[in-house]
Amino acid sequence: MSQFYIKRAEIAERLRSRGIAPTHQRIEIANALFTRCEHQSADQIMAVVNAHHSETSKATVYNTLRLFLEKGLVREVIVDPSKIFYDPNTAPHHHFYNLDSGELTDIPVDSLQVSGLPTLPVGMMAESIDVIVRIRQQV
Repeated sequence: MSQFYIKRAEIAERLRSRGIAPTHQRIEIANALFTRCEHQSADQIMAVVNAHHSETSKATVYNTLRLFLEKGLVREVIVDPSKIFYDPNTAPHHHFYNLDSGELTDIPVDSLQVSGLPTLPVGMMAESIDVIVRIRQQV
């Protein structure tokens, strides 16, 4: 069996393990996410999928990403209201966002300490803390 099919078989199993039916389009979208291990926008993922296979609609990509998010396969990183990245690394970590290049890179969770959190509203608990450090070239 070729490496191409082994990867897709592993991806299909990963989807099944989260209760997701592994349709052809979902496997292709997951392949674009998990084999590259990069922070990508929905449009970037759609371009990767459509460069290698038949046309996949924007709605299908967005709906699949929402499903992957709900099932814990990806994290959504919102760097500003118009820029959302999908991160295949779901382990706790933070990010640098380069304002000049638009690149998002990981910061290991143990490289940053957060202190002085506000008192949470009654009946609420903190689920996670996401830190985005926006950087740019010094002039």
